[in-house]
Amino acid sequence: MSLFRKIFGSKSERSEDELKSSDRGRYMPEIKLPIDERFTINFKANGGKFLYCENLNEVYQNLDHIIEENTWQEQDVLILDDNLKAKFSDSNLSSTKKISNAAYFLTTCENLIANDGSLLISSKQIFEKKLTELPINFIVFATTSQIVENIGEGLRGIKTKNREKIPTNITTIKHFKSGDDKDFLSYGSSAKNLYLLLLEDL
Repeated sequence: MSLFRKIFGSKSERSEDELKSSDRGRYMPEIKLPIDERFTINFKANGGKFLYCENLNEVYQNLDHIIEENTWQEQDVLILDDNLKAKFSDSNLSSTKKISNAAYFLTTCENLIANDGSLLISSKQIFEKKLTELPINFIVFATTSQIVENIGEGLRGIKTKNREKIPTNITTIKHFKSGDDKDFLSYGSSAKNLYLLLLEDL
């Protein structure tokens, strides 16, 4: 062991010691996790299924795994966004715009909200449909650059990006457990079985 390590201790030992909350001063600020980590933790706590993808090939592979896991190979997918339909044109999806025929809904979102693990969506994704009208199974394609701190930041971003025409029907999806309808906190919201394909773009 080097002299410096004996005197100062190894970096890993020190970082473990520093993270112990009992050793931190009473009035020191809490250690804040990175925004992407906070989103992931809160999203999973809400019951969402998270698939991190380094490139588009991984996105397509993970989409195939989701379809296979749920035996949706022979089922129709609801895709309302034509750009998204073009992006996944090589995935051999049997797409429909008729909700009653669809087993699952493939969509994008406006933002991913870190402080509560919810997804912010608007009429750009769901047009004028209500969440309750859409299939219970959601697959959402998003990028790491869409993660924001809170809903306020997400709403400001929507306004900035769409100065000429602000989208309507802005809402959040937060409950991803079928049992959440028994929870009074989720009253009035529609629980979705939700998979997130998150593409690294930063």
